Amino acid sequence: MPPIDPVALTADLVRCPSITPAEGGALVLLEKLLSENGFDCARVDRGGVPNLYARWGRKGANRTFGFNGHTDVVPLGNENDWSVLPFGAEIKDGYLYGRGATDMKSGVAAFAAAAIDFVAETPPDGAVVLAITGDEEGDALHGTTALLDWMQQQGEAMSVCLVGEPTCPDVMGEAMKIGRRGSLTAWFTIRGVQGHSAYPHRAKNPIPALARLVDRLSSHVLDEGTAHFDPSTLAVVTMDTGNPATNVIPASCTAAVNVRFNDAHSSQAIVDWMGEEAGRVTEEFDVDVDIKVKVSGESFLTPPGDLSDLVSAAVAAETGVTPALSTSGGTSDARFVKDHCPVVEFGLVGKTMHQVDERVAVDQIGQLKAIYKRILTNYFA
Repeated sequence: MPPIDPVALTADLVRCPSITPAEGGALVLLEKLLSENGFDCARVDRGGVPNLYARWGRKGANRTFGFNGHTDVVPLGNENDWSVLPFGAEIKDGYLYGRGATDMKSGVAAFAAAAIDFVAETPPDGAVVLAITGDEEGDALHGTTALLDWMQQQGEAMSVCLVGEPTCPDVMGEAMKIGRRGSLTAWFTIRGVQGHSAYPHRAKNPIPALARLVDRLSSHVLDEGTAHFDPSTLAVVTMDTGNPATNVIPASCTAAVNVRFNDAHSSQAIVDWMGEEAGRVTEEFDVDVDIKVKVSGESFLTPPGDLSDLVSAAVAAETGVTPALSTSGGTSDARFVKDHCPVVEFGLVGKTMHQVDERVAVDQIGQLKAIYKRILTNYFA
């Protein structure tokens, strides 16, 4: 059988309109391809979210290399702003265009193609697993977490895992992720007493209290960074009173902050600190403060070692570039995989992900397949 063309497979996947949570045909396509090439496949759909698990080799093998990725994509934005059909997979000037071309249908195509060719050419003493979700760009409640829950119930396991998200800022091979910052968002509602602005003593203005709280949160230095992480950050993302009148003191006002935190903190420690600051404002201004928190993920680190060395060596061999070990960026599904097995991330240049005219350099797709195949070869050597 001829090798799997990762560019053609990427194009086929891009043509599937899989905007979260629609499956769009992408997982159906992959299941058919993997099944035809000797992989045992199972759909692990949960909560209306489509997921696919595929394994070549024996369940419970001593060595099982796993890949994780997603076929769902973000919305198009204004379709009229695109210079090409968003799901047309048009190739021009050395780039393949389309929503998901970078994030991350090319990554999924590259590791699927690498896995199929590898097991056909040099069947390993072990197993290769592909865990692919349709819910990475959404709430991620029933995506990779559903796959990992199902794996535990079925006695399936990965020894190590590589997430194929784009990791390189500008040059192919320049960075891999060995961890990610945690992320949480907190919403604050401060309630006072509404009144006439000409008689402020008869009201209880919540706005100065909110301003004081936001100032304390945003001016606080969470840390100076750690061995593998930049300093944690807190960004104020909204403040609102919902009050159009200039002669009315509002009864309440709201604000939200987003915190990206490193391994010096847990989400609970940050929530506790914000609660203490809110308590101080409550006492100082005699107002009520309500807090609602959503934790998107805890910070984590896969310490440099065998797995990162394996990936780094393969990247250097195929690109001539030794990747930096990074923990920058947002969250990814690696935050779930890290509770199952050691995990790192490596993928192509992600400059256009989520943008209008999202595109991927065609030659990078082939490079990525070669890197993933070399990783498999060296892992099972």
